[in-house]
Amino acid sequence: MKKIEDPFVIENYYNELNMQDIFINDMKKHMKLLKFDKYEYLSREEEDLEYLLFFVQGKAKVFKTLPNGRNLLLAFYNPIRVIGDIEIVKNQSATGTIQALSTCYCLAIPMKKARLELTNDRKFLKFTCESLAEKLAAVSMNSSINLLYPLENRLSSYINEFLTNDENSNIYIDFDENLVNIAELLGSSYRHLLRTLNTLSKKGVLEKEDGRYKVINKILLKELAGDLYQDAKFM
Repeated sequence: MKKIEDPFVIENYYNELNMQDIFINDMKKHMKLLKFDKYEYLSREEEDLEYLLFFVQGKAKVFKTLPNGRNLLLAFYNPIRVIGDIEIVKNQSATGTIQALSTCYCLAIPMKKARLELTNDRKFLKFTCESLAEKLAAVSMNSSINLLYPLENRLSSYINEFLTNDENSNIYIDFDENLVNIAELLGSSYRHLLRTLNTLSKKGVLEKEDGRYKVINKILLKELAGDLYQDAKFM
């Protein structure tokens, strides 16, 4: 994590995202801009959050460790998201783990300052209630996805998050985690994951090349991915 001291950039994000609408007082004077490199953790389950974060740029994945030690994918984050709303209300440690899939930027208010300034801010509390209601709906939806959607769709959604909008870039998928971990994240077994990768290859979505998977049909991949794991606006 790197702190960027640039009031101009902070103000641009603050105004562009209309953040003045969620606070009674101007909070940008308390904000820092944090940069997270790819694969860095924005939060770790059961660790205290140093900042209330507003996720403003990049991609990240959210997962939770189950009692049996396995990880389960909950959602992908794209801007804008709030990280720490449950933690600030309940004064508890992080409820999930968030890991950057690309370079990510967050506006950050130190958690101690946030609790001091915002727990009696009626606009922020209203905003937080809406955020938590949307989070509850998203968790319910994602639980249904993990139970009812075939692995083919869940895996397609996972792969799709690694692609860019540039049609000429990032067509190779290097799974940075081993396939066992990916199977756990998607609530599947290693063998089922291998069969599904093979199925996507037979359908002309993927092609294995030199130990990597090449996306050869982005359109079909996106059709299979649908909107899975794309949660409500704030979570």
